[in-house]
Amino acid sequence: MADVIVFFEELKELCAKKLTKAGVKPEHAEIIADVLVHADLRGVSSHGVLRTEHYVKRVKAGGINCDPNITVKETGPVTAVVDGNDGFGHVISKYAMEYAIKLAKEKGVGMVGVVNSSHCGALSYYVRQAASENLIGMAMSHTDKVVVPFGGARPFFGTNPIAYGFPARKNKPVILDMATSNVAFGKVLHARETGKSIPADWGVDENGKPTTNPHEVQALLPFAGAKGYGLAMTVDIFSGILVGAAFGPHIVPMYGDYDKKRKLGHFYCAINPAMFTDLQSFLENMDKMIDEIHEIQPAEGFERVMVPGEPEQLREEERMKNGIPVPESIYNYLTQDE
Repeated sequence: MADVIVFFEELKELCAKKLTKAGVKPEHAEIIADVLVHADLRGVSSHGVLRTEHYVKRVKAGGINCDPNITVKETGPVTAVVDGNDGFGHVISKYAMEYAIKLAKEKGVGMVGVVNSSHCGALSYYVRQAASENLIGMAMSHTDKVVVPFGGARPFFGTNPIAYGFPARKNKPVILDMATSNVAFGKVLHARETGKSIPADWGVDENGKPTTNPHEVQALLPFAGAKGYGLAMTVDIFSGILVGAAFGPHIVPMYGDYDKKRKLGHFYCAINPAMFTDLQSFLENMDKMIDEIHEIQPAEGFERVMVPGEPEQLREEERMKNGIPVPESIYNYLTQDE
């Protein structure tokens, strides 16, 4: 299936318009669209505008509150809990990270748990919020069960992503954003949408056996075996049990039960480097680290050594200039009148 090239502002406007038509508040639709197109710019299409149709479906079924009363309760000198009132996770998460940033600037560290949320999109968006303020950002979110534990044939944890953002002085921030599964489930959805096969280490079928057919995938595999599994549990503890939300198989699924509120939890943290060392020295040493990594002789088959998030950053720069490829079916959905 062919792609349609769409420029940033147009794609963001199409996405926001679709959400607004479904009943989402314009100011919230703007934030959601910004997070989704951010993912597409970086080449993380699994978390991009292809999610719009799903969100609209859940809104129409009553599974997301389009007019939430988002509240925050400070629970300690550097901690707080944000109650999203079942609104869009993108809006709630942006607010939560803003609050963590506020605490970090005032007190050195800000740790904010989130309850009563929904799918929040790419975590890179939120850690970049912190990095743009010369703070270190950390983000975690649990998801419904779709990943088999190491040694298991049935899913228990979600893809449970974790992200970090580190500022530098002259270089772009180092952004590490990864699922604890081998891939995000959205990549399987993208393969289904585009009619492509997938690597055998992405997912398993109903019998727990690896498959290259995205339509047969019933669960995903953790990355690096027991290591990814262990990190998935860690993320679920931080964003689920720690904040008082559900965990693992007790989380309302993303697909199906569209009328149910998902009650997801997230965990956001901002750290002020100036509380540990001289800020300018920190930023300069980040640059030095990045530059020295760039100077490493590349291995055979590689043109250069890059830092985490750099391929996505380069892709973002290219797509801001030349446009974003969007599957034709997704573009048609965004542009069709209902």
